[in-house]
Amino acid sequence: MRRTGSGRTALLAVLALLATAPAWAADIEFYQTVDRTEVGTNDTFKLTVVVVDAPSNGKVRLPESDDFEILSSSRGSQRSISLSGGGPAVIQDITRHELLMRATRPGRMTIPPATLTVGGRTLRTDPVQMTVREGRAGNTPQAQQGGRPALPDPFRNFRNAPDPFRDEPDEDDAPVIPRGDSDLFLRASLDRDDLYVGEQATLSLYIYSRVDLSSVDAVTMPKLEGFWTEEVESPTQLTGEQKVVDGIPYRAYLLRRRALFPVKSGTLSISAAEADITTGFLFAGHRVHRISNALKVKVRPLPSSGAPPNMSNANVGTWRLSLDVSQTRVELGQPITVKVILDGVGNVKNVTPPKLTGPAALKIYEPTTTDRLTPNRNRIQGRRVVEYLVMPQRTGTFTLPALQFPFFDPSRRQYEVARTDAVTVTVEAGAGGVSSLPSTMTPSQVADAANEQKNVLTASGLRPVRHQAHFVGPTQPVWLRPYFLVGVLAPLGLLAGVAFIGGLRGQLASRSQAGQGRQQAKAARKRLAEAEKLKAGADAGAFYVEVEKAMVGFLEAQLGSPVGGLTREALGAKLATAGVGEEARTRVLFVLEACDLGRYGGGVDPGERRKVLATAAAVMEGWAG
Repeated sequence: MRRTGSGRTALLAVLALLATAPAWAADIEFYQTVDRTEVGTNDTFKLTVVVVDAPSNGKVRLPESDDFEILSSSRGSQRSISLSGGGPAVIQDITRHELLMRATRPGRMTIPPATLTVGGRTLRTDPVQMTVREGRAGNTPQAQQGGRPALPDPFRNFRNAPDPFRDEPDEDDAPVIPRGDSDLFLRASLDRDDLYVGEQATLSLYIYSRVDLSSVDAVTMPKLEGFWTEEVESPTQLTGEQKVVDGIPYRAYLLRRRALFPVKSGTLSISAAEADITTGFLFAGHRVHRISNALKVKVRPLPSSGAPPNMSNANVGTWRLSLDVSQTRVELGQPITVKVILDGVGNVKNVTPPKLTGPAALKIYEPTTTDRLTPNRNRIQGRRVVEYLVMPQRTGTFTLPALQFPFFDPSRRQYEVARTDAVTVTVEAGAGGVSSLPSTMTPSQVADAANEQKNVLTASGLRPVRHQAHFVGPTQPVWLRPYFLVGVLAPLGLLAGVAFIGGLRGQLASRSQAGQGRQQAKAARKRLAEAEKLKAGADAGAFYVEVEKAMVGFLEAQLGSPVGGLTREALGAKLATAGVGEEARTRVLFVLEACDLGRYGGGVDPGERRKVLATAAAVMEGWAG
């Protein structure tokens, strides 16, 4: 028995399938175009390789040449459906490869053909002839291609307009969907993979998922050897955005974003990141482990041509240098605050501003450094402030020299120098007319000098400009008054009493002078014992102040005159005049200088404190011997 029904049904099914199937082009279309054929060595141009109706196993090899460098590449696909004449739908799958390129030298050059391998057959596009001039060609890009008409550019009127997104990081190539983990995979990408030493590249780590995510339990970032890194973004919650990869919709979740600053040249490798991810909700969750792709970065050394001497590789970016001086006219004893400020885009925490210098009359203490990062559109930028305390040592007019900061600007590919102007400081005598400061000022004295109030009125206000006088009539003469004789004799008696008391005190003082010296020396040794208790404490300033007071008190007891306001040279001369040996003088000056440095320079080393204390004790004991 013949089964005609089943045969008719099969035939109808085949016809229906043919009616709905796409009418593929007889031949594959494969060609390449450029947006202009005349460029300069500083210009970029776009090469587009187009494949129409290529089978899924077709492999495209993009053109390569030493005469051109590929700055970036992208790939996009689209499907075109057309209906005409009531016939079947004509469907075309179009794939575009876009390369942003730049010529490496001037001359007449050729971009080699791209190739497409399909089923053992190789198709080639036509080569493209390019004319390259030195510098910039300046012509407007126009679509030019071999044997195909150019379509009008709808955005040609906007090419010279400023790009509002020029600071945004470039989008990386679309991620490749892995075969085994197509529903959930980890992707690491860089906004640029060809840069200079010290220039920023931004590393982004995403999860691409077509399933529900519950949590990310652990993230292991790649090994970043050869990079200085700064955190840009680290979300605490999973927030996805819609992305389409090869026509498949995904939810993309940002895990980490870091700024990378290469510290050496060459091809640097970034290993794969790893993450433990829980999918599903509540008790239906399933934990999976995913590994991202590895990356490579080509890092170029800074150009040797025009490089300033001794320039650091960290000085890369765009920088501005400035000085902030609290005051330029100051009284002796008043400190000056000078801030060296470096603003710009680059590795803020690794850059080193120039050091502040000045004449010997301006004592410059060790600075403090503060940083403030303000990332903008994934680019690290901010401010580094180095603050100095400057203490004038004598009156006069002095100059803080101008500062220079050389750096390499990768956007311009050239070296620049940020500069400041010199600052003139005028130091005037204080209220007491002192023209120089003692060499040993404690921190409390510096703070008191800074906080001292000037030109404060009394409670009664200003005195009247003119004296208000009044007149009375004549009275009895003074010599006729009863207290006149007592008033005349009283000064004579007072003078005699003062002379008697002064002589008595002189005799007592001469007899007890040696005893007083011993008492003062004893008090100095007692103060040195108090310093022994502060030796291991956290307050280094208190220890050095106590040692200095003990030494000054001991010297005054032995020399019989004050030494607190003397300079080092004057004190040494006075000790020599008093017959003190050179070794003892050297120890005294060492102790006082160490106390000065310990108060203002930190003095946190316990060994240094023990040495200072032992030297002071040796001075006192040796003197007594």
